[in-house]
Amino acid sequence: MEWNKKNINANSVKRIAERYGIDLLTASIFFRRGITEPEDLKFYLEKDLRYTHNPFLFEEMEDAVDRIRQAAEEGEKVKIFGDRDVDGITSTVILKNGLASIGINAAWSLPEGNDPYGLTMEGVDKFAEEDGSLLITVDCGISNFKEIEYAREKGIDSIVIDHHLPSEEIPPAVAIINPKSNDSCYPFRDLAACGVAAKVVWALTFSTNELYKSEIVLLNIRPGNDTFIIDAVRIVNMVEIERITENIVPGVVRVEKSRLGEFLYNRQILVYDKGLQVGMLKKVFGENTEFELLDIAPKIWEDFPKLKNMSLLEMRGKSRSSVYIDKSIEEIDIFLNLLNTYVYRKIDLMKTNFENSLDLVALGTLADMMPLKDENRIMLKYGMKLINNSKRLGLNELLFKQNLLGKQISTTDIGWQITPVINASGRLGKPWKAAELFITDDPVIQKQMAEEIVRMNKERKKLGETAWKSVLPKAEKSFKELNEKMIFVVDKNIHRGITGIIASRLANTFGVPAGVVSYLENNLVGSMRSARKVNVKNFLSKLEKYFIDYGGHDYAAGFSFTEDKLQDLKKDFALEAQRLVIPDQGKEEINIDAELPLKYMTPDIISIVEIFEPYGEGNPPLVFLMRGVTLQNMEIIGRTDQQHVKMLVNTDSLKWPAIYWRAAEKVDVEFSSGDKVDLVFRLGRNYYQNVEKLQLTVMDIKRSDE
Repeated sequence: MEWNKKNINANSVKRIAERYGIDLLTASIFFRRGITEPEDLKFYLEKDLRYTHNPFLFEEMEDAVDRIRQAAEEGEKVKIFGDRDVDGITSTVILKNGLASIGINAAWSLPEGNDPYGLTMEGVDKFAEEDGSLLITVDCGISNFKEIEYAREKGIDSIVIDHHLPSEEIPPAVAIINPKSNDSCYPFRDLAACGVAAKVVWALTFSTNELYKSEIVLLNIRPGNDTFIIDAVRIVNMVEIERITENIVPGVVRVEKSRLGEFLYNRQILVYDKGLQVGMLKKVFGENTEFELLDIAPKIWEDFPKLKNMSLLEMRGKSRSSVYIDKSIEEIDIFLNLLNTYVYRKIDLMKTNFENSLDLVALGTLADMMPLKDENRIMLKYGMKLINNSKRLGLNELLFKQNLLGKQISTTDIGWQITPVINASGRLGKPWKAAELFITDDPVIQKQMAEEIVRMNKERKKLGETAWKSVLPKAEKSFKELNEKMIFVVDKNIHRGITGIIASRLANTFGVPAGVVSYLENNLVGSMRSARKVNVKNFLSKLEKYFIDYGGHDYAAGFSFTEDKLQDLKKDFALEAQRLVIPDQGKEEINIDAELPLKYMTPDIISIVEIFEPYGEGNPPLVFLMRGVTLQNMEIIGRTDQQHVKMLVNTDSLKWPAIYWRAAEKVDVEFSSGDKVDLVFRLGRNYYQNVEKLQLTVMDIKRSDE
């Protein structure tokens, strides 16, 4: 295994450390990971939710909010259509709770049994029979053009809340809230559907405030050189729409003749410190000029006493957010940031409706393997904090069943012990049980649902092992037939709910993209999973003529087709596989984030690890290198087969417990007890009998004299 430690420029590292107030080791890791832009660093160094994006940046968010509010005011029947996986389940729960906060007791539906993915004609018909008038899809809908058109013909409006890649035909919905839509205007495309649903809840909550849809102008005047500089920003729903800057010589022009006059006309104007602002405005436009201004400073001082009598100019020098902006920061920018913070904290329901949904956002984001960058990081930090101090009783019940209640839960724990259990309910056709676990307030039902989905997960594991034994010989044959570029397996014995799991396992085992197909009544359904960053959704698009439908993400997709198309599909699949260029895996490598002198190896080093949490897709755990340490107390362990190595790593000053997974065969071959070695490892926490200890997870070992 090859060890790579990227060379870095010491001066550049020092500049990052000084600008952001971080130590040199942390700055060097950021530099090695290519995280050097202010906008990227912000999401690692900050945890305040005010750094997340305003949901009204979605082009059609206001349309969605207005239609939902209309449904609430007129007592319409509303139904949520979700998906069967963790993201779809959590999205459904988040939206149902959000709608309830404005008086809508929405019905909800998830695909059960052998139901297909997404909205169906039958689902539309059933809702029409119930006199429903507004359906909202979550984690689906963007590919349901026909179904949404059919609903419209029946007098039913639709709102699509999704994050999948859109097809060529965009459904005729009242509003589409999807960060991957070409015209979404949202600055971050990689939200999970649960994150998008939470943004809708944020917007709905804001709409209960008098500021909703109000046009407001923030005005600030400051002295220049023999002039006065006037900055004005127009905002709607706390989103900047337009700004102007006027540099005016006193007494030369009247306000109504300036650009400022038109900008301010018939709009509510907010200022900070009215007395000071009016005094300067009169110097510019004359003593007789009248201004209708609302001073926001007293209200801000009530909530933030430390700011009392502090000018915007003084705040600019102390602003934390300004460090993440390369352009010149003016007083008007501080004013806008201050108002945003004030308004967010004044809307009491924001904590109840939006913030308290972020535990579910964390579950769905991790389960759907969304990149942990941009605002996903901040929402996940907050969500993990909620999970570790959970007031959601249904989630607590599940944590209890998985022996996690009371321990410090990590994203790894979520990925291994929580989201697979929730997913199992959908894979076995009963996702409503997981949704009900989070929706119900009845502790008896919570306990029952938790027990049920844990049982289903055990059943899913058995199905998976049986299917794996059946599929593996076919996969080996397909791998050879497709020139070791892809795998395509059809097996009647595979439960349709685990095709994705088997495809993922095949892709990991063989290192190539894998498609797994099962039978479902008269049709066949399949899942495809990527390897080596091959875009499997694009691959499937070349075969779309065979499919009833297909869709998904770049690296995980699904499809269905009729049995009569199977043979032709297999032929064309093979042809497209031959044309596919698979990136060479090359030699196995480990990218090292930092080499640690032994004096750095104290328990305090965990604080560096925590800066880069949460870990997950696009943000793997930190990898460290130590040289010249001694291996001691080596022991081969394992529940069923002795595969793993437990040891102590002696750094002279401390002895660190360490685990090296699946390395038993390397003992006394590549290393032995008593050897002085160079060690590549990750640092984390290990819990045993409710006691937390720091532990090294070894990734590779080389004798120091090699």
